Amino acid sequence: MKIFTCKDRLEDIMTCIYDAWSEALLIGHDQIQLKKEPVFQQTIFDEYIHVDQDLSKAEKVIRSIRRDISDEAYLNIYLVTLSVEEDALQAIYNFLRVGFKIGESVLQQYANPRVMRTLELRRKVSNESHHFREFARFERLNSSNVYVSHLEPKSDVIMLVGRHFADRMPSEQWMIIDDNRKTACVHPKDSENYLRYLTDEEFQTLRKTEEYEDEYTDLWKTFFHAIAIDERKNYVCQRNLFPLWKRKHAVEFKK
Repeated sequence: MKIFTCKDRLEDIMTCIYDAWSEALLIGHDQIQLKKEPVFQQTIFDEYIHVDQDLSKAEKVIRSIRRDISDEAYLNIYLVTLSVEEDALQAIYNFLRVGFKIGESVLQQYANPRVMRTLELRRKVSNESHHFREFARFERLNSSNVYVSHLEPKSDVIMLVGRHFADRMPSEQWMIIDDNRKTACVHPKDSENYLRYLTDEEFQTLRKTEEYEDEYTDLWKTFFHAIAIDERKNYVCQRNLFPLWKRKHAVEFKK
């Protein structure tokens, strides 16, 4: 078995699919597996092949998906590339094996487990993105008009979350930071979002932003507790709707 591995970035993933598919034409698809890095435990009898990104190869894969299957299929695949699940890359590859055979109708093949696994992963990513749009809390940096939000999502959804806020706050300067991946979705005033990979020094500096408080922070905390009705408190329901692992950066739950 040949196992192709790559970094968890779109261009690397698409390049990995290209190289794996090329090899599969020689030895068969069933002799190929794909995994995101890091791979924590390698098997003894398999050959591991690291793939670096190649923009030309990545563009060819994306173009083929959109042309031979559909734009909707590519959107589904893009969302799955953001998934934290260990089998996400293999699921994309399996989906493409079906998609390139039957074309656009692949998205209606609900009885096919390869298709359904991809749709399931896409749904999980979309749901997590939706949740963090609701849970994101922005805090203003001292003496500036820059707003910062810290999130720790399982999947890589900050650009999806950022797209939502770009529509709501187009004339503000803000950034959404993924503390797990040390990346930031940056939105300059009246401009497009872009992704920034943070250095350790930048990340440590930006982590301190949560220590800042102003009158609006206090007002929000006061409002949150003032509207609560003691007789109707239901902590089990609250944890279901707002899980503990998502509250770490929510202002209203900080003491």
